[in-house]
Amino acid sequence: MKVKLDKKYPVAASANAAWKFLQDIKSVASCMPGAEITGQSDETHFKGMVKIKVGPAVAAFKGDIEVKGIDTEKKQLILLGKGGDTKGTSSVSMLLTASIRETTDGHCELIGQAEITVNGKLASFGGRMMDSISERILQQFADNFANNVIAMGEGSGAEAAATRVAEAPKELNGLAIVWNLIADFFKKMFNRESKQS
Repeated sequence: MKVKLDKKYPVAASANAAWKFLQDIKSVASCMPGAEITGQSDETHFKGMVKIKVGPAVAAFKGDIEVKGIDTEKKQLILLGKGGDTKGTSSVSMLLTASIRETTDGHCELIGQAEITVNGKLASFGGRMMDSISERILQQFADNFANNVIAMGEGSGAEAAATRVAEAPKELNGLAIVWNLIADFFKKMFNRESKQS
């Protein structure tokens, strides 16, 4: 099953600061709750792991990340990630193009285009649910990315962002994501019913 995402996220910091952070693969990986770089074989090849907590159970995914390209002029990074769960029941690959674009207010935005391919048990969730789950995970990533970049600055805004970074979840909580999906479903259902009456 394939999921394509094309998203933009505001970052209340300069494009240069965001670009500097985006080029640090280990720091960028830390923006994904539960993700970490576990090894590096050369300048463009990394090993990583993502842990997802669903209630008391923890699922672990191991994989490889390859930096396919860095374009300093465009402030663009292309990554290919491939991996699978440690039990061998699911696999995921993602081609990500991330770039930084300056906005008119002197800040910037993080632009991400991703093509995610899911196989095995994870694919049984279905396309609509995978879209929603992917969006939630990317929003958490974007929030953490923005807070890390802002924290690199100075002043009270940087201090507040550093506090948010320190308090951010260190693992991906699958149960919370599913709960949010259920809540969104009921909100949409009740909104639809109230508009019809």
